[in-house]
Order: sequence, then C-alpha cells, then structure tokens
Amino acid sequence: MTPGFVEIRDGVHVLRYPLLDVNVTLVVGDGAALLVDTLSSPDQARELIAAARRVTPHPWTIVNTHHHFDHCFGNAVVAGEPPCPIVAHEETARLLRQDVEAVRREAYEETLPIEPQLAAELAGVAVLAPTRTVKQRATLEVGGRRVELAHLGRGHTAGDLVVHVPDADVLVAGDLVEEGAAPSFRGSYPLEWPDTVAALLRLAGPDTAIVPGHGAVVDEEFVSAQHAELVTLDWLIRDGHADRAPAERVAARAPFGIDASLPAVRCGYAELSGRT
Repeated sequence: MTPGFVEIRDGVHVLRYPLLDVNVTLVVGDGAALLVDTLSSPDQARELIAAARRVTPHPWTIVNTHHHFDHCFGNAVVAGEPPCPIVAHEETARLLRQDVEAVRREAYEETLPIEPQLAAELAGVAVLAPTRTVKQRATLEVGGRRVELAHLGRGHTAGDLVVHVPDADVLVAGDLVEEGAAPSFRGSYPLEWPDTVAALLRLAGPDTAIVPGHGAVVDEEFVSAQHAELVTLDWLIRDGHADRAPAERVAARAPFGIDASLPAVRCGYAELSGRT
C-alpha cells in the first residue's frame, strides 16, 4: 500500500514514495491545493491521487521541480481532465515539450538496469508538458497562502525550481538537495551547483524544513554540509582539469565517492573545455 502524506508543517504534507525514495509535497490552502511533483508513471500517479484525496478534496495546481521522469511523468494522470495548470521552469517545459522522446529514452535507459518493470512503463508513458513557465521568480496564490517559486541557478538540471512556502517556513528543493544517497550528477552543472545551493540557503533559517528530492526532510545544517561537499567537488574538478588529471582520479578523491562523482567530473571537464 502506498504510504500516506505526513504533515510536516501546518497545511504542508510530504509523501515519501518507496520506489526511488522520491518525495511529493502537498500544500493545502482554503479551497485550493498545490502538488509539487507527480512521480514516475500512471500507476504511481493514481496512487498519489488517492493519497492526496485522503488529505484534501480541493482542486490543485501542479509544480514540477525539474524534467526528470520520477518528478513529472505522472503529470498527465494527476492533472486530470480538463487538466489543471502545471507550472515549471521554462527549460523544463521546453524539454518536456520539444525533446520529450530524448527525455523518455534517457529515463528508460537509466531505469532498465535497476527497475525493469518501471522502465517498460516509462517507454510508453504519455508525458504532459507544463502549461505555465517561470524564468526566474513567480508567486502563486494557493487558497489564501503565498507560495513563491524561484529558479536560483543551474545545478542538478538547467531548470531546477525551488518552492518556498513562507508562512510554514518550508522549502521544497527538488534534486538540488538529496538525503540518503549522493546527488545525481548525470547531465548536471557541478560548477554552478554550489552557488545555486548557496542561494537556496539564503532563503532558509535554522528552523526551516527543507524537502529534498529524495529521502527524509532535512534542515539548514544538513544542506550547509552538502553545500560544502559540492564546493569541494567544484574545486577538485577545476584543479583536475587544470592539471589534465584523468576524470577517474579526480572522482576517486571526491566527497560523494567515485561512482557518484565521475559523471560530475566529466560534466565539469566538458564545460571547462567548452564542449557544452
């Protein structure tokens, strides 16, 4: 049975889905709601709807934190008919509209070795692109509650969107922050990621609840520690590139371990060499 939403602050609920340990956040206002991310597949999306309906009967708007399958491939089911608004950064919307076959293929290839049944579902899923876009900042009104959306820079993807609920002191960070596992650096921007997380930290305080893309809800201290690791990785990439060191040697010294860090080093080397 799908786990239910857990209320972490007044009217802000988080569902931690077991497969891939991915989070969905539900913000409930007076007569309206907001769902941040929609999981991976139609079946997961239907489970998500059932869990959300146990919390609220209100109509919702959807926000996608970024374009990766585990955060937005449930859009078509969760949006309903006629579809509710779906909001995302303009780069996320572009990828899901213009490059959807490449996004779907990447999702299939990434998932096949670890979850072949899910990979088969992803191969045929109908992907619904966002209908409203954010370039840098936007504000939503959710049943009398102000919810702020911010693109603080590139990091995990080119279109990471942070969701801030000021009256509850909650930040939804998407995959800019990861708990329980190393960040995913495939196709990322490791030389910009530290500055983006630094900007996120400027929105947080000692009591802020920060919802990562995967894993348990964390706090400012946790994110500060992860930021320091990202800074170290950034320095190692720049230093290694200057010394023409093999990417594998640099990744072996990185804070997140060689397997997780090698894609970051390769992405960083490509950027420093002008190949991106």
